Amino acid sequence: MSEGLRQVVLDTETTGLTVDDGHRIIEIGCLEVVNRRVTGNTLHFYLNPERAIDEGAQAVHGLSWDMLRDKPRFNEVARDILSFVGQAEVIIHNAPFDVGFLDAELARVGERPFREHCRVLDTLALARELHPGKRNSLDALCDRYGISNAHRKLHGALLDAELLADVYLAMTRGQESLEIALHARPDPGQSQEGQRPWPPAGLLVVPAGEAENAAHQALLAAIAKEARSPALWDRLESDR
Repeated sequence: MSEGLRQVVLDTETTGLTVDDGHRIIEIGCLEVVNRRVTGNTLHFYLNPERAIDEGAQAVHGLSWDMLRDKPRFNEVARDILSFVGQAEVIIHNAPFDVGFLDAELARVGERPFREHCRVLDTLALARELHPGKRNSLDALCDRYGISNAHRKLHGALLDAELLADVYLAMTRGQESLEIALHARPDPGQSQEGQRPWPPAGLLVVPAGEAENAAHQALLAAIAKEARSPALWDRLESDR
């Protein structure tokens, strides 16, 4: 891949729980990941929601109207957000919540829905598939994968995006080894200092049968349907 696999981890904080009640985004944090490495490139805004903040929501994120009254409105930063996201795959925990708020904000400024700008991967759906019957909140996943969140006293969009990036990379660590296998192995017949030629002499290759290939394709289709984007295997194969 010439430009690498680019992903953006995104999180929002809002004035309340339901977009149908007119609640608005008050903070958005985005963090870039390229080839499964956090680059340090981020986008972060506090926003003036032009409405009151529910007490319950303020208790979660600690943001008050007085703190936000002089911040930009969403329409002032919408293009910056869409430009940062670009054509990346966007990773969100409980994506329907954040995407619902983003769609409402984009509609107010005459923009298309968020999923028409990019692909979205929901890590909550992924976690439920990997850990059925268990708690899969961001805090629970941090505990499960040994990621320190001791500094998370209140929710914050950029902080939560940073934690989610670590959680996502931990959850999909097997895919990282797949990517290395496909893209980092030597060219056939070539040898580099300290490396053996690939493929090694005498390697027995057993091709998959028709039933195995069919089961493999069915699995990839199921992954793509759940994630609403092609499986990593398909994306890597298309870039070879």
